[in-house]
Amino acid sequence: MKKWRLLVVDNDQPNLNFIADILDDPCFKLDIAHDAGRALQMLETSCSAYDLIILDRIMPGMDGIELLHKIKAERRFRRIPVILQTAASVPQPAGEGSGAGVCCYYLDKPCAPAALLAVVRDALANVEKWNKQNATAQRTRQFSAALGLLRQAEFRYATLGEADSLVCLLAALCPDPERASIGLSELLVNAIEHGNLGIGYAEKSRLNSQGRWLEEVERRLALPEYRDLCVTVGFRRTDREIRFTIADQGKGFAWQDYLKIDPAQVLATNGRGIGLAKLLSFSSMEYQGCGNVVVATVANSRP
Repeated sequence: MKKWRLLVVDNDQPNLNFIADILDDPCFKLDIAHDAGRALQMLETSCSAYDLIILDRIMPGMDGIELLHKIKAERRFRRIPVILQTAASVPQPAGEGSGAGVCCYYLDKPCAPAALLAVVRDALANVEKWNKQNATAQRTRQFSAALGLLRQAEFRYATLGEADSLVCLLAALCPDPERASIGLSELLVNAIEHGNLGIGYAEKSRLNSQGRWLEEVERRLALPEYRDLCVTVGFRRTDREIRFTIADQGKGFAWQDYLKIDPAQVLATNGRGIGLAKLLSFSSMEYQGCGNVVVATVANSRP
């Protein structure tokens, strides 16, 4: 069984006890920091990396937002997901957290036990996905010199596994593969689930809460009306930029609602991927037509 290591940062002992009770499971190992300074020290000296940070926004001295920015200023900590707990009633924390350049989750404090578990599981599922992508990317980088010669290509895929493999290859074509892979993963998976399979925002929220999202995606992929659908990815490199054109065979969606991270949706476990992709990974990102085509670019700093 995979042992997930979590760092919980909070000066509120009753809330720490609450989190410990909810996450009392052999698959979780919780380390506790009662202030931001101690948290930074634990991150620096830990013999193994943390998989997830649960962070209180309001603490004496250095608050959660300041700590979040310090953590994400370090490249080695950038990919650690953060669950930001806040009792504040105003939406500013969402913007502040997003500005730190991190895949952030937000929870009211105190939160419902089911909500905490759902967000923790969703965050760790993303960690597992990123770890697999990074392992593949490491193998791909040995061909980086040859990949740098590629100027134009077209790819087709249909399944989540194929999407994961393609993300690793496409990210390796970019100057900053780690940053590019975040956005590419969001867009390629989105083209399957929301595009070809027609799983909407509300339905995905329900499936996530039941732990059935992957099961439903695989079920639909096997149905006659979906199994022959594919997603096309065009790649084109110029001296100035790298352009990805991703086209699915779905009916499109109201993409305008998702280009920015809406503070009203910060407590949701989904619906922020497109906004994060635009914010973190791409120089530009534009949906076309009904929303079943998206063009994303990164600056090309390689010769």
